[in-house]
Amino acid sequence: MNLNHLHYFRVLAKTEHYTQAAKELSITQPSLSHAISTLEKDLGTYLFEKQGRNIRLTKYGLFFLGYVENALNELEIGEKKLRGLTSSSTGTIDLGFIYTLGSHIMPNLMKDFLSNEEYKNISFSLFQGTTKKIIEGLKSEKFDLGFCSFMENEDDIDFIPILEEELVLVVSKNHELASQDTVDLKYLEKYPFIFFNKESGMRPHIDNLFNKVNITPKVICEVEEDSAILGLVSINYGIAIVPNIYLIKNFDVKVLHITNPLIKRYIYMASVKNKYISPSASSFRSFIISNTNNEL
Repeated sequence: MNLNHLHYFRVLAKTEHYTQAAKELSITQPSLSHAISTLEKDLGTYLFEKQGRNIRLTKYGLFFLGYVENALNELEIGEKKLRGLTSSSTGTIDLGFIYTLGSHIMPNLMKDFLSNEEYKNISFSLFQGTTKKIIEGLKSEKFDLGFCSFMENEDDIDFIPILEEELVLVVSKNHELASQDTVDLKYLEKYPFIFFNKESGMRPHIDNLFNKVNITPKVICEVEEDSAILGLVSINYGIAIVPNIYLIKNFDVKVLHITNPLIKRYIYMASVKNKYISPSASSFRSFIISNTNNEL
C-alpha cells in the first residue's frame, strides 16, 4: 500500500471532487484517478461512488477513512517530533554521567553550552549512575554521550579525556586525622575505610593507590555514590578516598590531600565509535572538546 495513495485518498475524501483534489495535491487528474484505482484494487473494494458531477465515499470508504486519518496524523506527529529531537537547534540530548559530576561540573557545562544563542532551545535528558551503567546505556542507545571513568576492554567505545580530578582523603572533623592537611596512604592501614563498590569507575583507581603503597585497607562498607560515602564519613563511620568535588563542601568533613602515592584520575567523554548521533548531540560533543580542560 502506497503512502502517497493514502494521502491522495484523504484529500479526495475531503473535497469529493477529482479536479479540486488534483489541484490541491499539485498532480494531474489522471494521476489521481490512477492512484485511487490502484488503492481500491489493493483493498479489493470501491472507496468512492459517483454523485452527479461529484463523488462521495462509499460506506467502505467512510470506514477506511477513519483509520487513514489516524495513521497519517500519527505519522505527521512522529515526523514533527523526530525533527525536533534531531534538530541542531531544538533537539534533545540524552546524557549519562557519574555521580561525582552531578552537583557542579555537568550543570555548569550545560549552562555554558545553552548560553550560546544557537543552542538555547536544545534540551537535555539526564541520567546519573556508575561508569558500568553508563557504558551499558551507550551501547543500548539510551544515551548519546556519557561522562565517566575509563573502562578497560571496551574497544567499541571512544574515550576522550576532558578533565582531571584530584583524589583526596576525607575524614570526620572529629577524627584523629582531622588535624592534618596532607596524608601518606601507607600509614592508614589501621583505619576502617568506606569504599566505592566494584560497579564504580572509581574503584580501580582507589585499589591502585593502595597497591602502590603495598597495603590492604580495612573495608567496612561499599556504596555506589559519593554523597552516601560523604554522609557516612561525616558521622565518623569510616574514612574514604573520593574525588575532590564541589559536593564535599556540603558535608561536615575534613579534606586531606594525598602526598603518596601520586595518581592522576581523568574524567572521559564516552561515545560509541562509528555511531550516528544527532546534530544537537554532535554540537554538544564539539563544545565539550573545545571548552574543557584540567582546571574544571
